[in-house]
Amino acid sequence: MQGKMKAQMFYAPGDVRFEETDIPQIKDDEVLVQVKAALTCGTDLKTYRRGHPTIITSVPSTFGHEFSGVVVEAGKDVTKFKVGDRIVGANTAPCFECEHCKNKRYSLCENLQYLNGAYSEYVAVPAHILKYNFYRVPDHLPFEQAALLEPLACAVHGSDRIPAKVGDTVAVIGAGPIGLMFMKLLSLKGCRVIAVDLSDYRLEQSKKFGVWETVNASGEEHIKEVRDLCNGQGADVVVEATGFPEVWENAVNMVRPGGTVLAFGGTKAGTSITLDCQKFHYEEITLKAVYHHTPYHVQLALKLLSNGQIDGSLFITGHYPLEKAIDALESIGRQEGIKYAIIP
Repeated sequence: MQGKMKAQMFYAPGDVRFEETDIPQIKDDEVLVQVKAALTCGTDLKTYRRGHPTIITSVPSTFGHEFSGVVVEAGKDVTKFKVGDRIVGANTAPCFECEHCKNKRYSLCENLQYLNGAYSEYVAVPAHILKYNFYRVPDHLPFEQAALLEPLACAVHGSDRIPAKVGDTVAVIGAGPIGLMFMKLLSLKGCRVIAVDLSDYRLEQSKKFGVWETVNASGEEHIKEVRDLCNGQGADVVVEATGFPEVWENAVNMVRPGGTVLAFGGTKAGTSITLDCQKFHYEEITLKAVYHHTPYHVQLALKLLSNGQIDGSLFITGHYPLEKAIDALESIGRQEGIKYAIIP
């Protein structure tokens, strides 16, 4: 498909320009997707503000990674999809060849291939990602809700890797989009979920996602408040979903002896945490990290969105046109709303 398209083009941190560029040309094993809805994301906000070492490899570059749309062109070797299909997928796919992939640790793949360009009118989907991490969108699922697939897959992966079970009390620190997804997923597991956040607005929103109690983290006694809700012992599991080192430390102080802390929020390079080693050792606390998603969790996330167990509409605060995508990201940066749909 020849021609021009409108896109948000990344030139440098803080320098993103809405301009006209060439429509991507596909290979015989690729498809061209007309974007129907893209979503704001904390990762894209950070990319806009400070760049990204793996997502942005050359400039100028399209950017944004959560989207869904319609196939408008398919290469002659593509058999999985056809023109007119409503599709959605993840922004990466593992290679299945490296040592980590052979050990089924797909999120640690040494050769992850990335897909960029959600804040554009058209996106070309590479063959490998198309084959392993793209799916048809059911007719009843709106495009903007289908576009939640990638972040939800990350949260599904995280919730799948912690020992939370029916009746457990789980504190989730951070009521942003990922934190809210964790809250809903853990409530579906039968856990009593405590939402912890600095924002009263976000804590109020969290009540729509099945939480049991809320605690405002701005108070000096908020760790004690969480522990008191758990008979003074602390939560069975604590999920950290903010990406701030001091919150990682707080999470360790919220968990009960023998409990598990999931450090899910990614921090800035070079940051570190300090732990009470005696507490950590003698209370046998498990501290673990989970990153990204796997093809299995992408497929499961689409199932949850499609069958309504995850109500995608609750995550969409409003809509912005493509030319206002940066305004939408800045709004998220001010913690206004949960996610915004960007409509080309």
